Amino acid sequence: MKIKFDQLSYQDDAVKSATDVFNAQEIKYNNFTVLGHELLGSIQTEVGLGNGVSVSKDSMLTSVQSVQFENSLTPVTTLNPGFPQFNIEMETGTGKTFVYFKTILELNKKYGFTKFVILVPSVAILEGVRKTYEITKDFFKSQYDGAVYKAFVYNSDKPYDVHNYAASSNIEIMIINIQKFNRDDTKFKQPNEDLQGAAPVELVQQTNPILIIDEPQSTDNTDNAKAAIRELNPSVAFRYSATHRDRSYPLIYRLGPVEAYDQELVKQIVVSSIEADADGNEAYMRLISTDAKKQTAKLGVYKFKKGAAGEQAEITVKKGDNIAIKTKLSIYDDYGDVQDIDFTRDDDPSTQAVHFTTHGSLTMASQNIQDQNAKRLQIRNTIRTHLNKELYLNPKGIKVLSLFFIDEVAKYRASQDEDAVLGEYGRWFEEEYDRLIAEDTYKNLRDRDVPVREVHNGYFSVDKTGTFKNSKVDKFGNNKATKDDESTFETIMKNKEGLLTFYDEEKGNTSNANKLRFIWSHSALKEGWDNPNVFQIATLVETKDTITKRQKIGRGLRIAVNQDGQRVPGFDVNTLTVMANESYEKFATDLQKEYEDAGVEFGKFEDIIFTKIERTVMAEDGTESTRHLTVDESTQLVNELVDAGYISSNRKATSKLQEAVQRQTIELSDEFSDVEAGVLRISEHNMGRVPIRRDMPIKNVPAKLDLIKDPNFLDLWNHINKKTTYVK
Repeated sequence: MKIKFDQLSYQDDAVKSATDVFNAQEIKYNNFTVLGHELLGSIQTEVGLGNGVSVSKDSMLTSVQSVQFENSLTPVTTLNPGFPQFNIEMETGTGKTFVYFKTILELNKKYGFTKFVILVPSVAILEGVRKTYEITKDFFKSQYDGAVYKAFVYNSDKPYDVHNYAASSNIEIMIINIQKFNRDDTKFKQPNEDLQGAAPVELVQQTNPILIIDEPQSTDNTDNAKAAIRELNPSVAFRYSATHRDRSYPLIYRLGPVEAYDQELVKQIVVSSIEADADGNEAYMRLISTDAKKQTAKLGVYKFKKGAAGEQAEITVKKGDNIAIKTKLSIYDDYGDVQDIDFTRDDDPSTQAVHFTTHGSLTMASQNIQDQNAKRLQIRNTIRTHLNKELYLNPKGIKVLSLFFIDEVAKYRASQDEDAVLGEYGRWFEEEYDRLIAEDTYKNLRDRDVPVREVHNGYFSVDKTGTFKNSKVDKFGNNKATKDDESTFETIMKNKEGLLTFYDEEKGNTSNANKLRFIWSHSALKEGWDNPNVFQIATLVETKDTITKRQKIGRGLRIAVNQDGQRVPGFDVNTLTVMANESYEKFATDLQKEYEDAGVEFGKFEDIIFTKIERTVMAEDGTESTRHLTVDESTQLVNELVDAGYISSNRKATSKLQEAVQRQTIELSDEFSDVEAGVLRISEHNMGRVPIRRDMPIKNVPAKLDLIKDPNFLDLWNHINKKTTYVK
């Protein structure tokens, strides 16, 4: 299979936003020749050619302001100090890597620029960039009249690659991990005999490269990294991320999570939980740990929260503490007080327990069994959901994949040897799969007869002995790649098309990747890799999860492809089910918080927000025409809504605006009464959040007619129904 690529308008908009920054660029004809022809947008260097960016900062600022206005972004008044840098925000799964490769080619086509450097923060993302280059090369050559361009990954053992990069007159793209040059002792900064005593960085400096900074929140998040990037002597930098932490650089394009969802550019997120939401009607209790020195125990409970039934929290208790008082919830009255605490004996954690005066004891041993049952249920639910999706999607030519994240590799399998003994997760998977696939419901599935051992496998780091090992993660949850990890990433990327292709003996598609439908990973796949046909994601962890919810869903947000490599849009196909080990409510709330913590601002009414509204105006001769609201008019309208109480002082929607949108009527001054519909439409869209659906079976509930006719019920209903609003 070869993945096909479409001309998508939002991607073209992102490309245009970057290239239009150079609208004032003077295209010069150079006298310096390498291949006997004149080159545009280039300058002569000691080695060969560099970028000749001639536009002034003032002219560039004017172009940037125009781009921002076109994209409904508040225009900046100045550019950042040093070389110009610009933020481009694209939600995960919408093709930012594809976009910046296309931007490179478009910059060459329009202005003749030839030298580019792609900076990445990790080996995983580097391998993802390399893979995108490989699978898009033929497509881009067909789109750009056979343009000759080369991308290479910097290798300190091949310094002459950098010489060729600097000397070539073709489009040259160097992909480099920030760790390769963010210290003075790296080979990138040391003189090299193969380069006539020059350091690789010196050759790059001469080219005045245009930088593509992938995931800048991780790439240039230290002073050393920022200094190293400046040392490259860049002309301009474009910074691509779904969440920009550093907002000091002008934002020139934004495709946020809400916009991506509204346009169905990514999969719809559905959460299937094995845990009930906190409704205040049932006590939740979990023993987390005990401390013999302090004579305390740490418990997981629901705790009172103003405006909610309760939220999950951890409390520390000692002998004599009353649980209902500690949680401020009456549902814990039955527990009474803490009567005693058992601590770890003989180095056996299962001996820990908490005893209550009016309730059964809470033991670590029974809890471990409960945890195992919960994980097994997650595995079972993932398999069933997967098989049900195969029933629907296989006839459409779409192969279904599921992804499991686990906390310890040994719990899945000890080594890459197919005969290696399975860990508990691997055993549970095979037992549950064999039981479910035998049901009559799935008797016609195309891959029903593939042996269970061949439908699942793990992508883990492998040491020299062939033994699987856990990937290393730093305190921030980022992968700390080793040589073993690098080989794993390469294998994953090479298998991407195979994973999307049906197992089919007649067509010769019989590789392990063709048979594989369930993928297991420790943390190697949490960044840099995604697959459009991942439809289920489950996380089986016992300790604190180092993989964020955004990282999880990011592995499967991309729109699915069929056996022809064509995208298959629409939410009827594209649903990503997260098998959560927490409640739907907690997952949805935490995901929303992760977006906001990462810098995504939901629902802010900027001055420029209403400039997309069209209004009809009449000329002096009586002819009518339409135009957009100006920035001044939009600003005036926002201030009017603030004064009227529809928008708060921090530019967020108030309950008054929410009610106005719900009623589809809003009070505006005479000056803006003609654009009421546009104000309501934009306000409704701007108040959106990332929609997360709950995966719940639909049940028919019979009406209790005797209750409905009860006079007491009718009296209560007549009392409250006037204060009740139905919100769809």
